[in-house]
Amino acid sequence: MAFGQFNATRNASPATQPVASINVTPLVDVMLVLVVIFILAAPILAASLRVQLPQAEGAQAAPAQHPSLTLVVDAQGALHLGTQAVDEAAVRQRLADLAAKDPQAELQLRADRAVPYGRVVEVMGWAHASGLSRIGFVAEKPATPP
Repeated sequence: MAFGQFNATRNASPATQPVASINVTPLVDVMLVLVVIFILAAPILAASLRVQLPQAEGAQAAPAQHPSLTLVVDAQGALHLGTQAVDEAAVRQRLADLAAKDPQAELQLRADRAVPYGRVVEVMGWAHASGLSRIGFVAEKPATPP
């Protein structure tokens, strides 16, 4: 068996010399796939608010017959419409606009379980003052029944 000598490859023609470079094309392909996955997944992970809803046995989604507005009150008492933080004046204006558009519209209130009851009653008062009489309290079903 003749393997030849290492020095013999230095004098060989360029076609017979060993390739001394790394092929990075597969690495670039994998990295581009990972970048696309992270680009698609990042907004989904960042868009949700962390709200610990209270648990109730009868928690069940009702069919939507009229337009609704979802208002989130986080643990610190801050207000959010969807994922956008808003102030009290903006919430009152949106409630008034919704009531003018459809008096049977519903306010879906997603309040964290750590929010003081006074803050929830305050938001309910805004809804009633704007002309909305339907308020839905969003809750979760318990993980294990009692």
